[in-house]
Amino acid sequence: MNDTPQKTAIEEVLGLLDLEAIEVNIFRGVSPKDRMQRVFGGQVLGQALMAASRTVESRVCHSLHAYFLRAGDPKTPILYEVDQSRDGASFTSRRVVAIQHGKQIFTLAASFQTPEEGLEHQSTMPNAPDPESLPTEEELRAKIIEQLPEQARAWFLRPRPIEMRHVEPTNFLKPEKRPPNQMVWFRATGRLPDDYALHQCVLAYASDTTLLDTALRPHRISWFDNSVQMASLDHAMWFHRPFRADEWLLYVQDSPSASGARGFNRGEIYKRDGTLIASVVQEGLMRKRTKLKE
Repeated sequence: MNDTPQKTAIEEVLGLLDLEAIEVNIFRGVSPKDRMQRVFGGQVLGQALMAASRTVESRVCHSLHAYFLRAGDPKTPILYEVDQSRDGASFTSRRVVAIQHGKQIFTLAASFQTPEEGLEHQSTMPNAPDPESLPTEEELRAKIIEQLPEQARAWFLRPRPIEMRHVEPTNFLKPEKRPPNQMVWFRATGRLPDDYALHQCVLAYASDTTLLDTALRPHRISWFDNSVQMASLDHAMWFHRPFRADEWLLYVQDSPSASGARGFNRGEIYKRDGTLIASVVQEGLMRKRTKLKE
């Protein structure tokens, strides 16, 4: 009989971010056992940022730029190789390459800075209802669970590491046509250690969750629509001010353009008091599938 307590979803994510150091500047990460087809992009973002952060002392990541090159295999560990590009007087640069089966699947460039004071301004957080007044993901999913194939129900209802409250939720199975913008409250589902680099990695993980959905809203398409092939292509983040990823954050997203089978998306992330803590930009694949002729 196994008396080992089962890990919560957020504890599993923290385990994923606790990379194994196998050599100087080389780390190994794994994927959750319940991933069936490909590695979640936010996982690779978080792990790559953690690999870079492990090689930096006393400086904080202020920006990252990443490209998703190939779909990751969830059954195989991911090797993260860190290039210590530069250690300057106040900025540090790192490049990370993620490798599986001898091929690059992902690249990341990150810049770190010694904290310092300077001029400040920021955009204003839009009005949004409090997260406590909005339905939970569990409540929204329970309404449509009977309409899903039985083999998909367990995956659909599995515990999530990031709690989300959509200001204007979309029906996953029957999406309506809506403008290309949305607001989502989110936070980690458990208390996180007081390690700011870890909070940044969890935020990077969460930032990939809903962003591409924004470009789908005008087209009445959801991730359940098999007529469209969707995947993250690139991802950039700027960390503006300190935050905790286990406290409610408002993700304000918009998509100014979709063209060439790609959707372009932007996001601003605010604390409840209106402080802008991060900005995100992502382009994703939105390719219509063509039926093969018989």
